[in-house]
Amino acid sequence: MSYPPPLYDGDGEVSAWVRPGDAEPDLVYPNGNRVHHLARGESTGGQFGLYRWEFSEAVSGPGLHFHRSISESFYILDGEVRIHDGTEWVTARPGDFLHVPAGGLHGFRNESGAPASMLLHFSPGAPREAYFEGLDRLARGEQWTSEQYDEFMREHDNVWVEE
Repeated sequence: MSYPPPLYDGDGEVSAWVRPGDAEPDLVYPNGNRVHHLARGESTGGQFGLYRWEFSEAVSGPGLHFHRSISESFYILDGEVRIHDGTEWVTARPGDFLHVPAGGLHGFRNESGAPASMLLHFSPGAPREAYFEGLDRLARGEQWTSEQYDEFMREHDNVWVEE
């Protein structure tokens, strides 16, 4: 395996950015979950998106699903998160990592009754912010028809699977 083709051919430039660890979350859901948009796809040239997901004590998280166009990875920072690895639900703890290629069945949720946090990595850098914001609108009671819901999920590459 070799390196991919160069993305830059200059002599170096000032282009890095820092997001302080104590920055306010970009979204706070009604159940207390918080989302930090660490690196949006648009800021990485579409290469990846990175988010810190902070679960509250509330039981929450998506069931079994897959994505056709993006891979997703999880790295547990704190607490316990139940992750479906395509075969079964397993308990992931700090330091545990799961990578899901496009098409891979997966799900995640906090069932512990205690806070937990993890990093979510998407590649390539799809605009997941709009997906997270849509979920927030639904959680706040915005009413959608089943057709609107299905279109939203198609637009954001979420394909739900019966467990």
